[in-house]
Parts: sequence; structure tokens; C-alpha cells
Amino acid sequence: MRHLFLALAFSGLLMACGQSYEEHKRLSRAERIRRMKEDSAALKIAVMPTLDCLPLYVAQKYRLFETLGADVRLKYFTAQMDCDTAVAGGSAEGAVTDLVRAGRLAEQGIPLTYKVATGAYWQLVTNRNARIKELKQLDDKMVAMTRYSATALLADYAVDSAKVKDERVFRIQVNDVTVRLQMLLNNAMDALILPEPQATAARIMKNRVLLDSRAVDMNLGIIAFKKGIEKDENRRKQLDVFIRAYNMACDSINKKGIAHYRDLVTKCCRVRPEAVDSLPEDIRFKHAVGPRQVDIEAARKWLSRQ
Repeated sequence: MRHLFLALAFSGLLMACGQSYEEHKRLSRAERIRRMKEDSAALKIAVMPTLDCLPLYVAQKYRLFETLGADVRLKYFTAQMDCDTAVAGGSAEGAVTDLVRAGRLAEQGIPLTYKVATGAYWQLVTNRNARIKELKQLDDKMVAMTRYSATALLADYAVDSAKVKDERVFRIQVNDVTVRLQMLLNNAMDALILPEPQATAARIMKNRVLLDSRAVDMNLGIIAFKKGIEKDENRRKQLDVFIRAYNMACDSINKKGIAHYRDLVTKCCRVRPEAVDSLPEDIRFKHAVGPRQVDIEAARKWLSRQ
């Protein structure tokens, strides 16, 4: 009888444990479903480890989106192509990108609406060990960039300006901006086209800048969203909150200076603190306004020739 009691007790314990495990699985599944629903309802924006994303990082860190009453989430990537994939596949409604890539997406049947001109700029930086002092010396050299992007447009501009034969400058596709910088630091590339703060990280290592998109009046950086999402009332509210929070973050950065957000830039942009300390002091972030028509047209014309 004693053995029977122990067997029954042990069986009951197993059943209780089994129920607990099944309950745990059910709750975990419910939690996963809840989180998926929340993520689906949120306004998701693909971002990069670049300085033009700083207002979004500030807005997220200080909960500006939440305070203003909307669920806006950032999806972090290190390559523009991955941002494109997120928007095209529906895992993000918007992205920090450029007019060339946005135009390319439109050609692929994914039209975007341009909400913000970010003021992002790119610099063509040459490896100091390559001893390239002029654009014409890019002949028979490798330049790292991303296809169908502002960096590709700028590379073409550099080649045309130097009157070098197009086929004599080898455009190497390196999509990950952090890998692109590392290739320069490791002497694996002759030249690269970099945004900030990666361009500053390259400059402080005594690498030479031969071309700056600002010097040729190219303002190609934007924040874009899938066209038509504002037809949904909830999305319209989220977009409104996004703009308001973005503007507030810009005001804070301009008032306090980028140095105030040194740790945030270091973490989100994956650069050393000294690169943040060496950023140009005249960088300012403007309130949300659409890009210039001349820049939209420049991107369109370049794409039409590809």
C-alpha cells in the first residue's frame, strides 16, 4: 500500500509539472503573439549607424515618441540594402535613406513619400597609404560604395570630374558602412565614400578628403515612408507624432551640441569617442521639411542612366 501511495503521489507530481510546463508554453506563446501584434501596430523606421539618424536615437532614448502618444520603433541595420529590404518586405514603414535608393525602390514598385530632408552628406576619402592627392589619381584604383545610392552617384561624379575613363575606376560594393570604414583602416581599399561620423573617423586617421557632397550642392539624405500609409488614421497619428518628436530632438541637439550626446553617438554609430569629439562644430539638424526638387531630379536623372 505504501508503494502504491508513493507511485500515485509521484504520478500526481508529474502531472502537475506537465501542466505547469504546458501553461508556461501557452503563456509564452500568448506573450509572443501580443508582442507581434504590438510591433505590427507600431510605426517602424529602419535606421543606420550614421549621424543623420541622431534625432531618432535621441527621440527614442528620451521617450519622446511615447510621451507624445504614439508607438514608434527603430529597426537597426548597418547596410542601406537591409533597410530597403525591411521597407519592401513590410517589417518597416519607413527608413532613413537617400533619394537615389528611394528612387530605386519606386522603380521596383514601392513608391515612397519624402517627409524629411536630413542634411546628410558624404565624403570621398582616400587611403593615406595610397598617396592619392587628386581625383585623377583614382585611375586604376578601388572605391568602396553602395550600388544605386548617393555614394554611387558621388563616385560617378568624381570620375566624371576627373575625366578618368569610367572603366578605369573600380567601384567595389561594400554595403555595411562599418565594414567600409574598417577596410580603410586596414588598408584594404584605396578610397571610400563615407557618411558621418565614419568620415570623421577616417579623417582623424590622416586620410585625405577629395570630394564632399556639400561642396557640389548635393543634398540627398532623406527619411521616407511607404506612400499611402497616412490613409490609415492610426498611421497618420504616428507620423504626426514622429514629426513632432523629430523636431524636438533636433532642437535639443542644436541647443546642447552633439558633444552632449557623445555616448549615444558612440554607441549607436559604432565609432570611437574621439571621432565624436572631432565632428565639425557647424553641424545642425533642421526641422522636418521635404527635400528640394532639384535634388529629387538629380537622383532621378542619375538613375535613368543606369
